[in-house]
Amino acid sequence: MAEAELKELLAIWVEGWASSRHYPTQRVGGFSAAQLTDRTSEWVAFAADPSDDEFARLAEFTAASQERILTILTDDHLRFRTLAERHGLGVLGADQELMVMDFEGKDVEEPWLNDDELKLKTNIEERSATVTVATEDGELAASGHVAVADGYAVFDRIVTEPNFRRRGLGSFIMRALTAAVSEHGADQGLLIASIDGQHLYHHLGWSDVSGVLMLKNPANPDGPSLSD
Repeated sequence: MAEAELKELLAIWVEGWASSRHYPTQRVGGFSAAQLTDRTSEWVAFAADPSDDEFARLAEFTAASQERILTILTDDHLRFRTLAERHGLGVLGADQELMVMDFEGKDVEEPWLNDDELKLKTNIEERSATVTVATEDGELAASGHVAVADGYAVFDRIVTEPNFRRRGLGSFIMRALTAAVSEHGADQGLLIASIDGQHLYHHLGWSDVSGVLMLKNPANPDGPSLSD
């Protein structure tokens, strides 16, 4: 994929992801950043295959706080691991993937939940939606979020609870979210998936776009996944 197209997809993903989670955003040296207000209240900055000079500026921003994170879209992990080490950053995660799917020809009607034990609830906001599946007693079985940005449906936090796995609920949640925002004209889907989620999305017809490398201050050994 061309660098310009990858940068555009990243900007769209950040817009939808931040909107879904109600994160404030800002620009850092020409790059997008979002504030993790529900976690550390610090910033995560994003870039797609930045130059060495651009990386240096982003690394300086990231190193200014132990809680800040730098997320790089790239398939050249070796190059950016080397740059990270040079600028005093460590690797937080390297197993996520930016993925895309074209909705043309796909079923965007609300799916039928073929399970009498479970009930579907859909909460639609202006350009986003939350879907939950729960038992009649209120036990959560699965959930997910989606926000529309620039013609893309950006999916986030697709979760099936451990006691309800292997019942097709992950696929159901994706179809329900697609139906919920179909009236907003989104003709493609975009998401960042964990290694476990990638198996489901490949099965549903999603395609890999780019690897995701998350970097941090070495003094902070832990940090969030973008898909959690």
